[in-house]
Amino acid sequence: MESGKLLDSEESFRKFSVYRIVEHLGLIACITVLAMTGLPQKFYSFGISQFIITSLGGIDNVRSVHHIAAVIFTVLTLQHIFAAFIGVAFLQWEPSMLIAVKDIQDALQNVKYCLGMAGRPAMYGRYNYKEKFVYWFILLGGIQMIVTGFILWFPITAAKYFPGQFIPVSKVIHTNDAMLIFFLTAIWHIYDSIFNPEVFPLDKSIFTGIKKLTGPDTRKGDKKWKG
Repeated sequence: MESGKLLDSEESFRKFSVYRIVEHLGLIACITVLAMTGLPQKFYSFGISQFIITSLGGIDNVRSVHHIAAVIFTVLTLQHIFAAFIGVAFLQWEPSMLIAVKDIQDALQNVKYCLGMAGRPAMYGRYNYKEKFVYWFILLGGIQMIVTGFILWFPITAAKYFPGQFIPVSKVIHTNDAMLIFFLTAIWHIYDSIFNPEVFPLDKSIFTGIKKLTGPDTRKGDKKWKG
């Protein structure tokens, strides 16, 4: 893993390693395919859903593509968890994405700043509280999607080990969680990465690995990170 450190006289810092950039691009591709093949199955009566299903050669092909993307997503998720565990436990990586008391304090500080009750916004470390929220929501939601998805994929096998009620419950959880992840990604994450006035027209850090400082939004004392 590459170290994250401030560059160019503390005007920018390395936020993502090459490994994380590739991982994120793979995740973008997986979630896009899963949404394009999963949502038409949930909203099958919509005209756009029928168009997508027909364009992909029918519902069987749509399900096959969805399953392939699901396997890739599962592998990406498991390797991410394994790499994080090895890095923190043995390679001295800082657990940068753990939510701490300071994140709550930062959120309150920003509320005060927006209300005119504070003179400056919060100063963050490598990742701010909004990024941590999105990270944990997608990670925990992704694990839930994996478990419920495989139950729906292999219902007969699942019924051998779990009560039958698990199957319809898994369907409700899987489809609704998919909607939450889709809207969080499409509305919040995309806004924060593209349309947010601080980064518009695009925050390129996920492609370059380098984050430029745009004001008092990063603690310049945090000069090095790993992972």
